[in-house]
Amino acid sequence: MRLNIRVMGKRFVYRYQDWRSAVRRIDRTQIILMIGLTLMSIFMLLPLVYLFNHAFKPLHELLLFPPTFIVREPTMQNFTDLLALSQNTTIPVTRYIFNSVIVTVLATAGMVFTGSLCAYPLSKHPFPGSRWLFGAIMISLLFATEAIAIPRYVIVQSLGIMNTYLGHVLPMIALPVGVFLLKQFMDQVPNELLDAAKIDGASEIKIFLRIVLPLVTPAMATITIIAFQNAWGNAETSTLFMQDDAMKTLPFYMGTLTSNLANSVARQGAAAAGALIMFLPPLIIFLIYQRKFIATMAHSGIK
Repeated sequence: MRLNIRVMGKRFVYRYQDWRSAVRRIDRTQIILMIGLTLMSIFMLLPLVYLFNHAFKPLHELLLFPPTFIVREPTMQNFTDLLALSQNTTIPVTRYIFNSVIVTVLATAGMVFTGSLCAYPLSKHPFPGSRWLFGAIMISLLFATEAIAIPRYVIVQSLGIMNTYLGHVLPMIALPVGVFLLKQFMDQVPNELLDAAKIDGASEIKIFLRIVLPLVTPAMATITIIAFQNAWGNAETSTLFMQDDAMKTLPFYMGTLTSNLANSVARQGAAAAGALIMFLPPLIIFLIYQRKFIATMAHSGIK
């Protein structure tokens, strides 16, 4: 018995005996492992399913107890209410979205660029005190955001960048975890490869841009995901450094939908729609770079 399969114009022939031998090679442990991983993946998808269903629930379903997981009467009224709320204010929601897009793109590019520039000399051009500097960068991961809020505010105010896009981007541009990932990947790049490029007359900038960065693409994709998520969901810069409402971002606006209201039930539908809007861009970015992200976790940056 043969099974003919045609993919992309090519014909593949599988015999029944081949399928049977392949099934026999799967032992009981592998079957249990596959079933367990499948159940775990379904469990991990439940919050996503709930978030999508929650955004399309009418108000009476949002307030049900016990809450329902699947929406029964889907509606777009929550998104309509979200847009209607901004029409009653001086700043439309499109302005907040525009600010978030500009800040997220600039901050993500800045975090990836500065992280790679910092990791390269630490990895390939060690200097006296480079280990101490790298250790200080790792220690900075331990600091809570609240602990450095006042120094950051003083610096931003001293630079005169309050109520500007630079005031959003500059406090977020340092990403210690990005420096760590990129340095670990750059350490795997053979020094002999860089020496060969120098012998061929390549400059340091050309080596960095054309040899090192392409080899650490998985790490850069992972940093892009982390940086995008941090920048897109950041409301701290809008709260601390922006007094002008026209310069604030979408996360700050979403946080004001249900805050300071005497009736906590009001605007719950708009808040549910806003939560979905806030979640979609990071999900899309992750789906785009998921293969590179998995390659980073598997330490397969250099083959």
